[in-house]
Amino acid sequence: MNQAKIVLTRVDNRLVHGQVGVTWTSFLDIDTIVVVDDLAIHNSIGCKLMKSVALTANKAISFYSVDDFVKVFFESESHQKLFLVVSSPCTVQRLVEKNIPISVVNIGNMHYQRGKVPFNRKMYVDQKEASSINYLIDQNIDVYYQDIPGTLIEKIPHLNYEKLGQRKSESNG
Repeated sequence: MNQAKIVLTRVDNRLVHGQVGVTWTSFLDIDTIVVVDDLAIHNSIGCKLMKSVALTANKAISFYSVDDFVKVFFESESHQKLFLVVSSPCTVQRLVEKNIPISVVNIGNMHYQRGKVPFNRKMYVDQKEASSINYLIDQNIDVYYQDIPGTLIEKIPHLNYEKLGQRKSESNG
């Protein structure tokens, strides 16, 4: 049985927007954008907006919870090339733990929220997200930050949440 191929998994807290839906999809050789997010699937307005972005890029788009994606991925025969888009590295960890074959994770925007510390000016992580990124690295998954194709790729090392937080407070003091 042939399974779909995951070309790239991207973490972006905004999910599918112009940068992801048009810039990344035109760069990647994919058939379908797959949004895997337990909350987004219940947001009909958000899904409608993401569908319009995918339509602009002339790509198919699907929306799944983590469990539904795992079930469909392993039970369906497909030759599709997929671009997975998730809002958090914690979702990627859950997929990997369920044996979804992910080898490359591109991290894009992870906006600042209370309790998050900066890795760089567009990527902020909380303790749980840092732990998930470290888990992925420990699984020999290539994890890197890149805003858009063609810009600098910043390889992400093991993250020490406390040290990142200290770096933030030192730059403020």
